[in-house]
Amino acid sequence: MSSEARGPGSERMETGNGGPRAEAIDTSRRELFAAAGVAALSAAVPATASSQATQARRPFRLPYAPHFGMFRQHATGGLVAELEFMAAEGFTALEDNGLKDRSIADQELVGRTLARLNMRMGVFVAHTIAWNEANLTNGDATARDAFLQQVRESIDVARRVNATWMTVVPGHLDRRLDLDFQTANVVEALKRAAALLEPHGLVIVIEPLNTLRDHPGQFLTRIPQAYQVCKAVGSPSLKILFDMYHQQITEGNIIPNINAAWDEIGYFQVGDNPGRREPGTGEINYRNIFRHIHAKGYQGIVGMEHGNSRQGRDGERAVIDAYVSADAW
Repeated sequence: MSSEARGPGSERMETGNGGPRAEAIDTSRRELFAAAGVAALSAAVPATASSQATQARRPFRLPYAPHFGMFRQHATGGLVAELEFMAAEGFTALEDNGLKDRSIADQELVGRTLARLNMRMGVFVAHTIAWNEANLTNGDATARDAFLQQVRESIDVARRVNATWMTVVPGHLDRRLDLDFQTANVVEALKRAAALLEPHGLVIVIEPLNTLRDHPGQFLTRIPQAYQVCKAVGSPSLKILFDMYHQQITEGNIIPNINAAWDEIGYFQVGDNPGRREPGTGEINYRNIFRHIHAKGYQGIVGMEHGNSRQGRDGERAVIDAYVSADAW
């Protein structure tokens, strides 16, 4: 259901079963004509303004975080314009995987704009991910030191945008080394990284990835595996990034796994399967999942790490409407 057709905060007009008096009928007629006038006026207002008014009446229950480029057709003026559009549509957070590659001036601009709009910063990627070769898994000291240096550099990036979370992917499997040794090597590297971040109140979130569709050969693939690593490290500066798109492909069982790993989950990401598009385009029941994590008292951010199912302004509006629908329970 489109947010423009009926906003989540709209009220229904209830009618009784008895015989109303003529005076009550006249009142109802006046209310009906007034409502029709409002509807006609709303139809004349551009879609963007109508949706903004709807969102203003009932903000999202969870802090969903779009990324730059998701609404580029509606906000053509650059980073600030995109953030302002997100805020006007009711979004209260941003995630930007590529934030670290932006200039310091742009990072500071994003930070100032987020503060002005009362928005929170979600994840950015803390290091160069090894998609095709082992790095943290093989115990190589040089690779580990390079990773730790990138984590140090991420502290300043986080400060510029008032971020808490940064994404780390431990990298590719070492096909010549037993999995238990690889786990020990990853735990050691993450212990050292967490120790760097603890004094600053920052958090690495490690992300299990699917190997069946997008990232064959990656070491970290399952939520129980990530939970084991977090427990072994034992630091508040290391948590799980639970990407529901990846986990639907890898193991499903999303709500039970959320419950089992709850104390080590620091961040969620969203994308429907198949296709990795907005909620409602695939097989995942996001309305139930969002309701579940909200009921559990989730205080973090829900990153919208997916593409748009349709191109253009209509496709961007469809993304917004998808979150309005999934957030309505």
